[in-house]
Amino acid sequence: QVQLVESGGGLVQPGGSLRLSCAASGFRLNDYAIGWFRQAPGKEREGVSCKSSDDGYTYYADSVKGRFTISRDRAKNMITLQMNNLEPEDTGVYYCATVIRTGPPCKADYWGQGTQVSVSS
Repeated sequence: QVQLVESGGGLVQPGGSLRLSCAASGFRLNDYAIGWFRQAPGKEREGVSCKSSDDGYTYYADSVKGRFTISRDRAKNMITLQMNNLEPEDTGVYYCATVIRTGPPCKADYWGQGTQVSVSS
């Protein structure tokens, strides 16, 4: 079964950190460009960060540059998103995806089900 499963979301105070993970099953994630997207309440889903299949190109949205880092673990068939210095505006449901365009903007092809990130004091 082809699947992307996110984990690592939660509630954190402003200035805190979270690390999201996305595990792939049923296919080789290493063969694909990948990305993280988020959807805040009442807003459209947006691309946060995307990376090409050979890891030679990485895109970050301006709002997360210098705070978020996307990584790929080829041995474990998974990707991560390290999020530091979180802000209330980072609140939303975060999705990992395979992408057909690495940006800007990123364009997703196949989605995971999402994990909630809430930044609040």
